[in-house]
Amino acid sequence: MKALISVDLEGISGIVHSTETNPDRYDYERGRALMTAEANAAIAGVFDAEPDPVVWVADAHGTFRNLLPEDLDRRAHLVRGKPRPLGMLAGLDEHTDAVLFIGYHARAGAGPAVLAHTISDSILDVRVGGRSMGEIGLNAALAGHLDVPVVLLSGDDSACTEFSELVPSAVTVAVKQSLGQAAAVALHPQEARERLRRAAADAITRRGSIPAPKMAGPIDVEVDLYGPYMVDLAVLVPGVSRVGGGRTVAFQAADVGDAYRLISLLVQLASIKPS
Repeated sequence: MKALISVDLEGISGIVHSTETNPDRYDYERGRALMTAEANAAIAGVFDAEPDPVVWVADAHGTFRNLLPEDLDRRAHLVRGKPRPLGMLAGLDEHTDAVLFIGYHARAGAGPAVLAHTISDSILDVRVGGRSMGEIGLNAALAGHLDVPVVLLSGDDSACTEFSELVPSAVTVAVKQSLGQAAAVALHPQEARERLRRAAADAITRRGSIPAPKMAGPIDVEVDLYGPYMVDLAVLVPGVSRVGGGRTVAFQAADVGDAYRLISLLVQLASIKPS
């Protein structure tokens, strides 16, 4: 049995501010230690449920170089660094039996929700087939594209609600109750880890009854970008067009996999500053 654990940072218990998630800020080292500990709790839960699983852990925050390799459970395979195929779900393939989202956050515009955003601050919204989706929805759809269920999500209560609307039968663990973009009532980190370990074991045990979300192609995608210069770059990509003269661009993808790759490219283009 192969499980992929995708670990973000904003949804980790105790994390409420960008100083704890940004490598250039003073509280980051503490944040990445908390992130690594919650990843270990999920790994332990998978091993509690299965006698000899293969567990891959995808570092899925920012630079994709946050988890502390020397402190990660040695039974897991760590995927880190970027750029890489499938982004936050690197390691996902046709042999994967279940995906777990740890430390995830709500989409841009959601609230109250801790550090809510969609991929980067350059993206105001992503709509797939007319439905607004953040990282939770996009990654769940990508897993579903390969017929792999996402069986668990941990994060704040807003992230859990967002995920449950997509996959009602999956397991969620709210490690904090959001009070706003930079405030929450959080579980003690040890309590959060204990709940995560139990929930991961339960989710893996029940994976056969949790459906993989499916989205048939072709797929219409709209992306709202923060600034006009970002739109100017985006429309240089074949198939991407400006919508209504504003900061929205649109394209049609053959399937979720193609949509995910092109959205990832647009995010990278949006990070380029005018020279």
